[in-house]
Amino acid sequence: MANQDDLDKIDRKLLQVLARDGRVAWSELAEQIGLSLTPTLRRVRQLEEAGYIQGYVAQLDEGKLAGRVCVFVAVTLSSQAEDAIQRFEEQIALAPEVMSCFLMTGDADYTLRVVVPDLDTYHRFLTRTLTRIPGVAHIKSSFALKTVLMRPSPLL
Repeated sequence: MANQDDLDKIDRKLLQVLARDGRVAWSELAEQIGLSLTPTLRRVRQLEEAGYIQGYVAQLDEGKLAGRVCVFVAVTLSSQAEDAIQRFEEQIALAPEVMSCFLMTGDADYTLRVVVPDLDTYHRFLTRTLTRIPGVAHIKSSFALKTVLMRPSPLL
């Protein structure tokens, strides 16, 4: 199994079930995909070894833990030199408010997904963390009004 084209219908169904509930009982998983227990476990092991399944995690309630205010922040650096990029990435990784950070093409160098409990906390993050990272030239914040769609894994 080297790429997605190598997955058959049963593998795809198995991945869908595990993506919804990584703690599903093996016997229930086997029943849902229409195989007996031994071939089901063999397929799970093969999918793990091939890297399709990278681990099993608990899905936490982000709103309860971090807050309900979601901000997408476009950050432009004053220089795109390797050391400037490295310095920014090292500093932003230390900020617990940042849930995701993407190096981008286009107008901004980075897009951050920041989650905080309220606007005051975002303001503190902005003034005490983000603007103090050397090389940050421009910041544009966009506040999410509601989540329309968020998938835990790619569609199979």
